[in-house]
Amino acid sequence: MADTPYAPSRIRALPSWLLGRAAARGHRLVADALAAEGMRMMHHAVLSAVAELGPVSQAELGRTLAIDPKDMVAVVNDLQRDGLVTRTPDPRDRRKNAVEISADGRTRLRRTQQLGDEANAELTAALTPAEREQLIALLTRIALPAG
Repeated sequence: MADTPYAPSRIRALPSWLLGRAAARGHRLVADALAAEGMRMMHHAVLSAVAELGPVSQAELGRTLAIDPKDMVAVVNDLQRDGLVTRTPDPRDRRKNAVEISADGRTRLRRTQQLGDEANAELTAALTPAEREQLIALLTRIALPAG
């Protein structure tokens, strides 16, 4: 953790501080991996959501991912420019466009998912497979508390 800023020992022992450091490292690893494929994390998230939800309206996509509508327009424009998604009139409401992943988008998504998996494997390389499963279970309970 050479690039980790100094923190007093009491703070370094706090779960919130450790989670923040782990998140920052994970973000950096995944962002660097996706950049090798010419993709940013937000673009990957939107492409993944379109693959899972599509065809989906741009507005619904923005609400689902909690992305500002102006930012969503820019991301979808970028993905469409790169041939990764298409926009067609929404069959349920012709005033809206439905965003759908293209064949090239599916190919790119498979590659970026693999790169993301490799980055996450690097992030958790010090853990055994059982510890990785336990970490995911614990983080899920913290990040998505029931109730």
